[in-house]
Amino acid sequence: MLFKPGTPLYSYEVQREAGGQAVYVNYLGASFVPNLADNPDIMNRTFDLLIESPDVSRIVFVQQRNYNYSSSQIFMLQEIANLYIFLTKQEKVLSPVKLSISNTEYLSHRYNDVAYLLITLKRDPLACYFELERFIGEEKANMSSTPPELKFDKVSYIRVLERFYSLLGNTRLIIESEKYFGEYRFGSRNIYFHFFRPDIIPNFTFTRLAASLPEDAEIVHQYEIGEEEDISVVTILKKEEDTKYFYHLMPPEYSLDENKQNLLNLARNVLIEHQPKAEEFTDPEKTRQVFFNVSRDLLSELSENKGVKLTYNELNKLARILVRHTIGFGLIEVLLYDTNLQDIVLNAPISANPVYLRHGQYDECSTNIIPSREDADSWAAKFRMTSGRPLDEANPILDTDLSLGKIRARISVIQQPLSPNGLAYAIRRHREDPWTLSLFIKDKMLNSFSAGLLSFLIDGSRTMLIAGTRSSGKTSLLGSLMLEIMPKYRVIVIEDTLELPVDALRKLKYDILRMKVRSSLLKTTTEIGADEGIRTSLRLGDSCLIVGEVRSLEAQALYEAMRVGALANVVAGTIHGASPYGVFDRVVNDLQVPVTSFKATDCIVVANPVKTPDGMKSMKRVIQLTEVRKHWNKDPEEEGGFVDLLKYNVEKDNLEASEELINGDSEVIKSIASGVKGWAGNWDAVYDNIELRGRIKQEIVDVSEKLKMPEILESKFNALSNNMFHQFSQKIREEVGLPTSDRVFPVWQEWLKTEVKKFRV
Repeated sequence: MLFKPGTPLYSYEVQREAGGQAVYVNYLGASFVPNLADNPDIMNRTFDLLIESPDVSRIVFVQQRNYNYSSSQIFMLQEIANLYIFLTKQEKVLSPVKLSISNTEYLSHRYNDVAYLLITLKRDPLACYFELERFIGEEKANMSSTPPELKFDKVSYIRVLERFYSLLGNTRLIIESEKYFGEYRFGSRNIYFHFFRPDIIPNFTFTRLAASLPEDAEIVHQYEIGEEEDISVVTILKKEEDTKYFYHLMPPEYSLDENKQNLLNLARNVLIEHQPKAEEFTDPEKTRQVFFNVSRDLLSELSENKGVKLTYNELNKLARILVRHTIGFGLIEVLLYDTNLQDIVLNAPISANPVYLRHGQYDECSTNIIPSREDADSWAAKFRMTSGRPLDEANPILDTDLSLGKIRARISVIQQPLSPNGLAYAIRRHREDPWTLSLFIKDKMLNSFSAGLLSFLIDGSRTMLIAGTRSSGKTSLLGSLMLEIMPKYRVIVIEDTLELPVDALRKLKYDILRMKVRSSLLKTTTEIGADEGIRTSLRLGDSCLIVGEVRSLEAQALYEAMRVGALANVVAGTIHGASPYGVFDRVVNDLQVPVTSFKATDCIVVANPVKTPDGMKSMKRVIQLTEVRKHWNKDPEEEGGFVDLLKYNVEKDNLEASEELINGDSEVIKSIASGVKGWAGNWDAVYDNIELRGRIKQEIVDVSEKLKMPEILESKFNALSNNMFHQFSQKIREEVGLPTSDRVFPVWQEWLKTEVKKFRV
């Protein structure tokens, strides 16, 4: 039932249906999503409607989509509406004789109290129930101070309140709410969400989307995202007075014709009856595939029954839409198809804020998407099931991951009491393929020489922490360094949230084991702690150890392992910190690692965003590579324990080698060289090898740009190139004693030319 433009807000029409009457209420043009549970004004208007039309069995709020409240929900409200009629019309609780049989001086006060209760009854029945309880208690408490001649009058008034209280307490709403009374706070409407959740007719999502482009905005860019049968259009716009760009999304489900929308609505109503059980979410990819097949068959059958012709591609398209709006994550999934996106943020209260995001090219953007509380609740329930982690008042933080085919994302959810206004989400989208050092060179996060130095340190089996602020690229950089580990070494990865590219490395034939441990933010869970995970890894054989993020007590176990020499290969992880001393301060003071144990760190790499002069855009940059020397006792900064090997030049927007590195004053690099024949005491040969590695990375970038072959910057070619580099180096070492750049690079370059031809074919 749709209202014509210009129809007064809140007007309604009654339609007779099989089994009862349906009322359609106009909320077109309202600045909010109509919700009985959330809004006392809407509840009040609904009670007024039910008082006028007592035979109603279904109520539909009409807006951009229709919000349907079923007969079972309406019955709860009808009881309250009937009680209101009974109290005011039959019991006449506001009449003077009911309020004060002796017409005492308390009549006016009691009249105001009961009038307040009746008003509250229609706006918030639970509040009315608890207020009645309070009023009765106060009247009884004052009985002893009441003059004898007025006691009968007070008893009579108390009986009126008690009857009101008893009648309200026997309604279904109050009876079924009793199990939630422990969480009730006056004015809170959270309990209503357990009972009043509307269905959607005919559309299939609660999330609002402003279809029209904003006025007075200039179109900056437009592109398509998604798969061939499921294309969405993204339009980037900019208003002169706005600092943020505007990201306008138009997914296919919002441009379907009426017949296809009707098919989706019918199919959704069928699938709702067969929602997957919690245990089925242990394999979400399999569940999605099963639901896709079921959806496709169902839509095919419905289209035949309704006489709607669908092509093969149209059928697949509708099935995908149906899956993401039933067991999936709605428009969040559509956004995750956009490879340009880095972060997606949903602020609380969810239904009052648009989705915000960070775009790779346009930085911070607002969007035309306004999620609903219903969708947010649904997503939270699914994340609880897929992760096996709690999300409740005792554990108001949930960190987990989301995989949709090749798409991976980190999900952070918070709720009350940490977020007073309800659920909020922060979603970090990971690249489908891992970042490589060549990709970082292309994006100017680092230069070729620094890439060569990092590769050298990884081959030298150093201990390394990647530090930085949030969204600085720490995890991506760590993932690219994992690709520099030779595949012959075993790698153990320890994470509380699955972010590192373990699956990608496994496909590249790495011997790699992932261990998922308990988040440091959780109080209790069946998962083991990160510190226990690290100690367990030491019993799993000689391996490189990669820690997703050093957050809590695992730091002590990690440094304990490094100090006793239990790890002979690469040890690396990420940690929050804006400088080497910031890392030292966090590890020693926050994470309680002994000062001397910190010396087990060989290198600290700092990555931080760098803003443009106008402050409108930030760029991710590696700004520092510092070695940690071992001679200091208390404070590495005061005692010269930190020595920069690389330092960012903000004027040149480039990483530069320090004088210490150029002059060969690096204890870490000398330590690596001391174990290699021909390098010990030969700084020129060591420096030549660092430059050779960087030169190879730069050549890949140059050839990629020259031949327009971005695929050779990716992990598959990176792994192949690294393998050939090591093979050529070993062969030339056997021939001449040292793998010098003048001998290795030409051989590798010839291989590159041949291999590129294969890739082009």
